[in-house]
Amino acid sequence: MHEFALPLRVYIEDTDSGGIVYYVNYLKFMERARTEYFRALAGNKPPNQWLGSDLCFVVHTAEIHYRHPARLDDELQATARLQARRAASLTFAQTIARSGMVLACATIKIACVDRTKMRPRPIPPALAAQLPL
Repeated sequence: MHEFALPLRVYIEDTDSGGIVYYVNYLKFMERARTEYFRALAGNKPPNQWLGSDLCFVVHTAEIHYRHPARLDDELQATARLQARRAASLTFAQTIARSGMVLACATIKIACVDRTKMRPRPIPPALAAQLPL
C-alpha cells in the first residue's frame, strides 16, 4: 500500500464559531487516517489486536503546515503514506485535501513503546513485515 486515503466530512463539532475547522482537528483527521492505514494492513483488525496488549504507538514528533482552511460540510480526504521506518518508529507524510487541493500537510513520527514503561520497543515482526518500506 503506497498511500492510504480516508474520506471525511467536516461537522459542526470540528469547527470554530466561524465555520472554519479548528487547527488541532487536522491532526485528529490525520490520526484517523493512520489508524485506518494500520487496520487495512492488518486485515481490518483493530489496532489492539495486531500490536498486542503490551505495546502502543505514540506520537513522537508532528510538523504541520496549514495552507488553506477547511469549512463546515466540506468533503475532505486524509492521506497517510509511510515515509521511513526504523526499528521502533515510523514516519508518515500526511495530507488533508479538498477536491485535490492540499489544505494541510504534515510529517508525523510515531514511536512503538511498551505500554507500561513507556519506553521504546521494536515494532512487532508480523507488523513490520507488512509495511511497504
